[in-house]
Amino acid sequence: MTGPDEVHALDRSSPMPLWAQLQQELTRRLQAGAFDQEFPGELELVEAYAVSRYTVREALRRLRESRLIDSAKGRGSWVRRGGDSNPPLGSLYSLFREVDAQGIRQRSIVLAQEIVTWAAAAEELGLEPDTPLFHLERMRLADELPMAHDRVWIPAEVARPLLEVDFTVSGLYDELAAQCGVSLAGGRERIAAVIPTQRDRDLLTVPADVACFQIERISTVQQRRMEYRHTVVRADRYSVLAEWSPQGYTVAAEPLDGPPKASAET
Repeated sequence: MTGPDEVHALDRSSPMPLWAQLQQELTRRLQAGAFDQEFPGELELVEAYAVSRYTVREALRRLRESRLIDSAKGRGSWVRRGGDSNPPLGSLYSLFREVDAQGIRQRSIVLAQEIVTWAAAAEELGLEPDTPLFHLERMRLADELPMAHDRVWIPAEVARPLLEVDFTVSGLYDELAAQCGVSLAGGRERIAAVIPTQRDRDLLTVPADVACFQIERISTVQQRRMEYRHTVVRADRYSVLAEWSPQGYTVAAEPLDGPPKASAET
């Protein structure tokens, strides 16, 4: 049996990405009781595992999503103690997580990253109509095929540092925590089947006979509305999954069986 302080070399001949191997290795050590005093920094992990800083950051991002560690700008990372160890289960979050779990490469095309005023979004956040908002608009791709058209509004007084972030590969919630010190604690989603607008149809290359899922999310921090998100997802590539038990009821999303299929218009 190996101890929590023993460093296992990563297997560069394995088809599993190095970041996934590192995530698995750090999870093993965490579950064995390692890092009781402090969690190693990025450079320490780079040296210990002979990997790039990108590999380390991606592994740490997945550990944050799994709620095993927390991070903040200027403070590094630390082991999460107590509380809920399960990741937030919103269907949008679950969709992107499940796509990752299948080894499908995700990236985003940033369409807008700016400070705006928009009365409708401000109203959803419980703010005055002319309140400045950070707005992020992205096309989410899975293996280079359109997956979702995602738009987010967050009060600018909180999210202004996000103007400098490269969101082609970074996750919004990770950066919101790291750059702004804000971790979203809960919220609600509304899911509906919709006929996409012409713009959504063009962006997602949706065939004329295909509908989409529309997901509207309000996320909160200590009962304050912090995020309004509007996302349109291709319904011919992804499904909504509901599970229930005596302990509760959850709704998640998952890719349909097999790799995403390109339409004739892709």
